[in-house]
Amino acid sequence: MPEQATEVTAAGIARLAGVGRAAVSNWRRRHADFPKPVGGTETSPSFALPEVEQWLRDQGKLAEVPLCERVWQQVAGHPEGAVTALTHTGCALLLVRDRPTAWLELTAVSDERMAGVLPHAMEEVLGARLGPDTEARARSGGPVPSGRAVAPVLTGSDTPAGRPSDGSPAAGSPAGDAGSVHSPSAVHTARAVPTPSTDALLPSVPLLRAAAELAAGIGAGQTFEFLLGRQLDANPRQYTLTPPGLAELMAALAETGKDTDQPGGRRPVRSVLDPAAGTGTLLRAVAGPAELLAQEVDPALAALTALRLALHGDGSPRSTPARTVRGGDALRADAFPQLAADTVLCHPPFNDRNWGHDELAYDPRWEYGFPARTESELAWVQHALARLRTGGTAVLLMPPAAASRRSGRRIRADLLRRGALRAVIALPAGAAPPYGIPLHLWVLRKPGGELRPVPELLLVDTTDPVEPGTATGTQTSGGRDRPDWPAVHAAVLDAWRDRADHPGVSRVVPVIELLDDDVDLAPARHLPRPAAGGGAAGLEDVRERLADTLRLTADLTPPPAELSAPAHRPLTTVGELARAGALLLRTGTGTAPRTDTGTTPVLTEHDVLAGTAPSGTPAPPPTAAPGTPAPDDLVLLEPGDVVVPVLGAGSVARVVDEATAGAALGRNLQLLRPDPAAIDPWFLAGFLRGTANHRQASSYASTAARLDARRLQLPRLPLAEQQRYGEQFRALAAFEDALRTAGRLGGQLVRGMYDGLTDGTVTPR
Repeated sequence: MPEQATEVTAAGIARLAGVGRAAVSNWRRRHADFPKPVGGTETSPSFALPEVEQWLRDQGKLAEVPLCERVWQQVAGHPEGAVTALTHTGCALLLVRDRPTAWLELTAVSDERMAGVLPHAMEEVLGARLGPDTEARARSGGPVPSGRAVAPVLTGSDTPAGRPSDGSPAAGSPAGDAGSVHSPSAVHTARAVPTPSTDALLPSVPLLRAAAELAAGIGAGQTFEFLLGRQLDANPRQYTLTPPGLAELMAALAETGKDTDQPGGRRPVRSVLDPAAGTGTLLRAVAGPAELLAQEVDPALAALTALRLALHGDGSPRSTPARTVRGGDALRADAFPQLAADTVLCHPPFNDRNWGHDELAYDPRWEYGFPARTESELAWVQHALARLRTGGTAVLLMPPAAASRRSGRRIRADLLRRGALRAVIALPAGAAPPYGIPLHLWVLRKPGGELRPVPELLLVDTTDPVEPGTATGTQTSGGRDRPDWPAVHAAVLDAWRDRADHPGVSRVVPVIELLDDDVDLAPARHLPRPAAGGGAAGLEDVRERLADTLRLTADLTPPPAELSAPAHRPLTTVGELARAGALLLRTGTGTAPRTDTGTTPVLTEHDVLAGTAPSGTPAPPPTAAPGTPAPDDLVLLEPGDVVVPVLGAGSVARVVDEATAGAALGRNLQLLRPDPAAIDPWFLAGFLRGTANHRQASSYASTAARLDARRLQLPRLPLAEQQRYGEQFRALAAFEDALRTAGRLGGQLVRGMYDGLTDGTVTPR
């Protein structure tokens, strides 16, 4: 094997061959000639990519490795690590896009010669896009501005002009070292992406050639997005990500609003700052031309973010507004101390007790009060306000505790009195990490000048918003784990534009009402849920619907059972029927394609158990190159399909009707698609629900049972006899649905009566 050959894990092999990881494990056990591990660990071994490719070809399992996969494997197997490989690749892709002719000339020489001339070419494009590398000039003895370092002014041109600015710690210094971070003489404004040296680039040259070839097909920006997405997917615990749906919502809130001091309704964003940029997702969500500024404490991540923003869009350096990215901790070593941005978007770190409380006690940014050690989020709020122009807007993602902790009540009160805090928006659980709690969005506007403080706060609750014309809430969570972002966007942006009271969704609260001992700004406290059944006025309608449903239930009640001796019929199993081609077995993945009208809904396990319409949103698929066809494991429902849960849900089976057809099959569900010429679907679903049948087909662990659908049994009956049973099972299903509806309406009526009697809208008789 060649020295420093690219290595690939079992997951990478599965992706190359288009199979699951279990298939790779089976190959390792069954084939003695399967390549031996060359690295990794015992539980996660890695293999030489050339050996794996050859073995797959010899076995007929791989015709040709897709170029995108080959490039990614070279990134993952880079001797200096994937982050270094991505940085070199981003620099090369910037050169490919901005100076394609120069790139072609560079690639015509040997690898050694190419590595020797690349640094100069890369410095030219990096300087044009991201500003000069002042730190490199200092090392080489070139001219460096005296006093504070000079950061580019947001002029929109490729020639940076001077603006005094503090900076960030050197790439090798720890971000939390107080002695080297908050001291004004120690900070600097080095470019986030230093120019790679010849020695550093030499191992990357084959990767850069392959990445350029991929970019010729899908574009330089898409190539970098694909590779960065793969890196983020491969290291989910290393990065705290902002979901794209949330980023788009925050950017829209900053750009759109019908407000008391902004009667125009819409103002174009000109300069946008993210002081805790992460991977730059918030800044990429900004619509229209905007000058983007970012600061990130992790030097490696700051470099990737700078390249990502530089590669976003196809404009020339002269026509594209500036992208300025700096490293360092924005609280301790602010890189933009003189900035007056139009907008600040920020997803700050939560519950950070080492945010600089001791060394920043007299910082002028604490205009609304000095944050307690436990209130790092309120420090970020005041930092965002300090970097806004008068009237500028900031949108921050906040933990719900920041709205109610007693240690922050004085700062919250001052934000309200001065009109800086304009809205607190509760999001559904699952909107962003940590996914188990409903996070908040705070919308702020910097007061001052001729702007008069607005004596009110908008509170919005989208954890279970109420749609117009409905009596009860409509869940905005996609199933039970992912938000339905279109519904969340509509609810939040409508409330922000209208600033009106909508029961259970939004309320404009006078500031004086909030200035009590707690200054609790949690929307749930001030937005009680609407009464069940639509309040006292809707109780009569609920009662009438319940009466109609009870009458229907009585009509659907099965007649007295005719007893008979146990039947002894020949049996077959679902597995045998599948092998014979009488039905098709598929397992749900929760993924779904995007259509012209949005994403395809997903039928979840909860929907099957509750008998409700598909409510899930698709799970984010692994990052794939643009133009990659839909995965083979995508399962869309058709009329007559039978769906069963596989995890400890009891004997449940659902026949798909016309209303449910077209939805995607969710996780932990199995689909049985019978041949209508051989098997009646209602007959199939009915016998699958037999208690004894379900028990013998289940395996039991210490905490749950798992159904093996292949072991479920069916009697061998002619199709006409199956249809007789099917009609009976269909009638039982209709009776069950009526009972379920009656129970739901009865619960609404009982809760509505309790609510009405206790709040005085209903009087006792």
